[in-house]
Amino acid sequence: MDAAPNQVMIDDLIKRRLDELLPRKIDEALAKREAERTPSMTIIATRGTLDWAYPPFILSSTAAALGWNVSVFFTFYGLQLLRKDLSHLKVSPLGNPAMPMKMPFGPDWFRGINWNMPNAVQSAIPGFETMCSMLMKQTIKNAGVAEIGELRGMAMDAGVNLLGCQMTVDLFGFTHDDFIPEVKDYCGAATFLPMAMEADVSLFM
Repeated sequence: MDAAPNQVMIDDLIKRRLDELLPRKIDEALAKREAERTPSMTIIATRGTLDWAYPPFILSSTAAALGWNVSVFFTFYGLQLLRKDLSHLKVSPLGNPAMPMKMPFGPDWFRGINWNMPNAVQSAIPGFETMCSMLMKQTIKNAGVAEIGELRGMAMDAGVNLLGCQMTVDLFGFTHDDFIPEVKDYCGAATFLPMAMEADVSLFM
């Protein structure tokens, strides 16, 4: 006569115990899977100037060194950063009010001067952009900062996936031979967007 009530009590006890254990086990399994998952990052690089070449390579090589899966999509002028020869990269102070115009040579007091020049003056001086690019390269060298070619090599050594925009290649009349052979693939937005959607971090620069 007491068998049925006892079985109900046992069943209820088992159910309560499972209700206690299952959420904990699920949380532990999810935490373990999250800890074992490799983070990922995608970057869209759209600019091909000397100063804007640094962010995508610095961020991608750093993330890859931390063990992340990283892909950088070079499109429009950013495609210039995949050229075999990077000596053509320049920096333009025109329309860039945040750019400090400081000299990389001379005594400390001279180096500390901000040479703020109106855009109208800059545009009227022949070779001003070339001069600024030379000064920027000298500033980079004086500070011991790696050059773009070195940073790009570091990114490739770290396993960063370099992706070229095929539409931009066609638009500007390039061929794949114009670019370094380490470019993993030439693709379009339809290929890159799913990668960006799945990434933990996605940046546009």
